[in-house]
Amino acid sequence: MSLSSVLKLFTPKDKVFYSLFEEVANTVAKMGKLMKDVVSEPDFDKRSALISRMEDLEHVNDDLTHKIFTELGRNFITPFDREDIHYLASALDDICDYIFASAKKINFYKVNPNDPGIQKMADLIEQGADHIRSAVIELRNMKNMRKITDALVKVNSIENQADDIFDLSIDRLFETEPDAKEVIKKREIYQVMEIVTDKCEDAANVIESIIIKYA
Repeated sequence: MSLSSVLKLFTPKDKVFYSLFEEVANTVAKMGKLMKDVVSEPDFDKRSALISRMEDLEHVNDDLTHKIFTELGRNFITPFDREDIHYLASALDDICDYIFASAKKINFYKVNPNDPGIQKMADLIEQGADHIRSAVIELRNMKNMRKITDALVKVNSIENQADDIFDLSIDRLFETEPDAKEVIKKREIYQVMEIVTDKCEDAANVIESIIIKYA
């Protein structure tokens, strides 16, 4: 093997990993926006079409995550710790999975999303997904640390707000909803939507770990 070939094996694949993570982050943000669109759409069939688009994005994200893991196994040198790459890819994938799960449950249970708790949770999901995208985009150069840390602080704040909204929504649900089946359905939707914000916080924690090590 020539010297150039040997050196190529040890060349960091920064562009590959950063590009893949940026694609994943953009997909996360798109799904967050679609979640907001889903809960804003009163028509069941139109919601179904939006959820179908969301499913396509979820599949795109699965493929991108698989590519990240493939590159991880193929390359000796990575832009940051292999463990952190794995954690971040998994955390971002979890966000997409739970956004899609939330949207599916709304139509599966035939729940009217014009509900204060669902609406507020969707707002927070859209915001959290967009802040995660902003933070991931900045990892390539790590020059704008203020932008990254601001995004991470906002994600943590969103997770706290989601906890409060979940508690208030459950309290309101038991006080105002006479149908036990509706209580069960909405409670489960609230739970899955709240988990989305937890997963955003998980991703934020991984990003924080990365910038502490490498900034």
